[in-house]
Amino acid sequence: MTDAKRIEGKPFSAALRSKVAAHVARLKADHAITPGLAVVLVGQDPASEVYVRNKGVATKEAGMNSFEFRMPDTTSEKELLAKVCELNADPQVHGVLVQFPVPEQISQQTVIDTIDPAKDVDGLHPLNAGRLSSGLPGLVSCTPLGSLIMAKASVEGGLSGKHAVVVGRSNLVGKPVAQLLLNENCTVTIAHSRTVNLAEIVGQADVLIAAVGRPKMIEGAWIKPGAVVIDVGINRVPAPDKGEGKTRLVGDVDYAAALNRASAITPVPGGVGLMTVACLIRNTVVAACMQNGLEIPEDL
Repeated sequence: MTDAKRIEGKPFSAALRSKVAAHVARLKADHAITPGLAVVLVGQDPASEVYVRNKGVATKEAGMNSFEFRMPDTTSEKELLAKVCELNADPQVHGVLVQFPVPEQISQQTVIDTIDPAKDVDGLHPLNAGRLSSGLPGLVSCTPLGSLIMAKASVEGGLSGKHAVVVGRSNLVGKPVAQLLLNENCTVTIAHSRTVNLAEIVGQADVLIAAVGRPKMIEGAWIKPGAVVIDVGINRVPAPDKGEGKTRLVGDVDYAAALNRASAITPVPGGVGLMTVACLIRNTVVAACMQNGLEIPEDL
C-alpha cells in the first residue's frame, strides 16, 4: 500500500475563512451587522497568549470586530464572572470565549455555565452540548467541528454507514465529535485509555478520531488498512536530536508507522489545529445570525 495522503489543515482552514469573510461582508451590507468576538485571557500562560493572538488576527482578517480582555492571574472568580456577564449583555459582542486554562482559584465549569449559551462560540455550555446530542441546531465545539469537516472530505463514499472509532471521552473533543459522527449516520464506538481491547477496537475503524492526549499511544499496526485517521492530539515531547532541552509536537497516533496503513491522515502539527480557529470565527458568524433571527448560511 502506498503512503497515506496527508490531510493538511491549511487548505481547509483557508476555504472556511474565505466563506466566513464573504458572509461577514453580506451581514454588514444587508443588515448593518458586524459580528464581534470577545476573548478573555486570565494570566500569562505562553500557549494561551499565542492562541489569543491567532484568534484576534483571524477575526480581524474576516472583517469582524475583535475584543480582547486581559486580566491578571490574581483575578478572582467573581471578577471574571462579572466580566463574562458584561460581555453577555453587550450587543456588539456575538461570541464570548474565555481562554482555558484559568488559574486554580477559578472554576472552569462555573465560567462555562455563566457564558450565555447563545454566545458560547466554544460550544461547551451544557445547553449546547444537550442540543448537539439531541440533533438540534446550536453552537458546536470548534475542534470536533473541524475534525468532522476534514473527515467528511476525506472518506471515500461519505461517512454514512461507516464505523467511526473515537479514542477519548472529553467534553471538549471526544463526546461532541462522537455526536457529530452519529448525526452523519456513522456507527460510533467511543474508546479511551482504559479500554481493555483498545488495539482490536481501533482495528475496526473506517474512521479513527484520536483525542486521548497521550503521545503516539495509538500504534500504526493497530490501524485498519485504508482507514482515515484524524489525529487531534497535540503533545510536546523531548527532541534531543534538535538540541539540549528542545521539544517537538507529536499526535496521539504514531504518524510514521500509520502512513503505510491509513488511506489518509492528518499531520501534527499542521492538521486539525489549524481548523480550530477557523471554526471559532465560523461559530461567531453563526451566533450573530441566530441572535438576529437570520438564517444560518448552509455552507457554514
